Amino acid sequence: MPVHNSDVADIFNELADLLEIGGANQFRVRAYRTAARVVGDHPHSVAMMVERGENLTELPGVGKDLAGKIEEIVRTGSLSQLAEEERRLPSGLRQLMKVAGLGPKRVYALHKELGINTIEDLKKAALEGRISSLRGFGRKTEQMVIEEFSRRTGGAGRVRLQVAEEVATALVGYLRAIEGVRRVEVAGSYRRKKETIGDLDVLVVCAPGCSVMDRLVTYVDVTKVLSKGITKSSVLFRSGIQVDVRVVPEESYGAALHYFTGSKAHNIAIRLMGVKKGLKINEYGVFRGRRSIAGRTEEEVYASVGLPYIEPELRENLGEIEAALKGALPDLVTLDDIRGDLHVHTKETDGRHTMREMAEAAKEMGYAYIAVTDHSKRLAMVHGFDERRLAKRNDEIERLNEELSGIRLLKSIEVDILEDGSLDLADWALKELDLTVCSIHSRLNLSREKQTERLIRAMDNPYFSILGHPSGRLLDARSPYEVDMERLLDAAKQRGCILELNGHPDRLDLVDINCKMAKDLGVKISVSTDAHSKSDYPFMRFGVAQARRGWLEKADVVNTLSWSGLKKVLKR
Repeated sequence: MPVHNSDVADIFNELADLLEIGGANQFRVRAYRTAARVVGDHPHSVAMMVERGENLTELPGVGKDLAGKIEEIVRTGSLSQLAEEERRLPSGLRQLMKVAGLGPKRVYALHKELGINTIEDLKKAALEGRISSLRGFGRKTEQMVIEEFSRRTGGAGRVRLQVAEEVATALVGYLRAIEGVRRVEVAGSYRRKKETIGDLDVLVVCAPGCSVMDRLVTYVDVTKVLSKGITKSSVLFRSGIQVDVRVVPEESYGAALHYFTGSKAHNIAIRLMGVKKGLKINEYGVFRGRRSIAGRTEEEVYASVGLPYIEPELRENLGEIEAALKGALPDLVTLDDIRGDLHVHTKETDGRHTMREMAEAAKEMGYAYIAVTDHSKRLAMVHGFDERRLAKRNDEIERLNEELSGIRLLKSIEVDILEDGSLDLADWALKELDLTVCSIHSRLNLSREKQTERLIRAMDNPYFSILGHPSGRLLDARSPYEVDMERLLDAAKQRGCILELNGHPDRLDLVDINCKMAKDLGVKISVSTDAHSKSDYPFMRFGVAQARRGWLEKADVVNTLSWSGLKKVLKR
């Protein structure tokens, strides 16, 4: 079986969780979490690095011991140390740590005192009132657990876009190499760039007699063949993703691509427009009676009902058709529009490269600037900056800017928003910065009203620039905190504050509908990566995809501006 970077990262994260629950040394736990992030975010396959005999210790934070473990995972698909920890503690315990308010010590107490080993065990115990009986828990914690389950929706069986991309890219490369294959395209929610993907719909155009289906079912990642036919086959991958591959004729390719890209609501609306014009629109083409009049391209399909081409990211039947009819579709922001990254960490806190290294890598990306946003002092575990250390760091940035050409480092900080809405550093220190990214990292469980008030009070500070990862969510790991987003956006508009769209694939925060709400209100957005490594910069593609789903144009995104233009926007 092929081992993807996400597989290695999952094993290291699972091991770190189990070690933390068992009370292991925090430095040891952090080493595995760092390795998981380094490997998971690495742009190149570590399996291929092992196969080529490359030195894995050149990866940031990966020493000889961790390199050996990566090689073991690549060669065997598992890690013996993880198996040992799973024998000592049930692996289901790590899922409990994803529930708000439950850290490793509480998870271990639940396991030891109540025999809770799984999420279902936890839910049952909470509903039966047994959690509040434990010392150190209480009714408030129990209620918080119940509310967490009530907030969780669907999502089961879905994977993050980054994981789906890793699987899809490898499969598309494999299929395109088959003799006779002319086109391969992944459609569905993957093409619409939704933040999580349920399955992959793959369309293939190929020569008659092509062996694409025979080759598909023997692909190394396939664990089960659900069905196999001449024009359609369905397989299950090791990751749990179902892949449906369809062979379509060239003359129907556009119609099929439109149909299988979706969304279902968008397609129904287009078909109804066709019906009013006496047309039948399906995956085979556009028909007037029995005669096909369009379908070779998506543009033909849209033109048949009097519409211009609509970008895949907009196809949710949330106003895009009405906008198209009015000639008012947005000119969506592109990756090429981005001039810099406004959320970047270095080795000074929890990043993995120096400021110079991060600057040089950004220059290679074609960026004009990056904001160095290491953490403030409240995050003591990552050696966050106090005021005096920040001042020294600012001097270093000025020296670097004199030495570097073609890239500018912006003096910044990711400053914590404290529970009372104050910022973690004094105004006299913040005043010296080019910008601030202000974020919540604690007390995520405040009520909707209190959390909203906390954020608005923070925005009252004249040195507040950008609200970082505005909902605090982590996909498949942590629900967003409660906040009145409409009220928050109104406050940002009134105060001239910017909201971040954090493009890290674990976050993708803001969600698309809140991006659209910000656009409609005139609130500017910063699309950033929260980069902790040089290899994180390419995550900008996920942020831009989310921005496009939120109807954002170049003018809506502040880091499409030159530094001189950005300076004007940053002035409160």
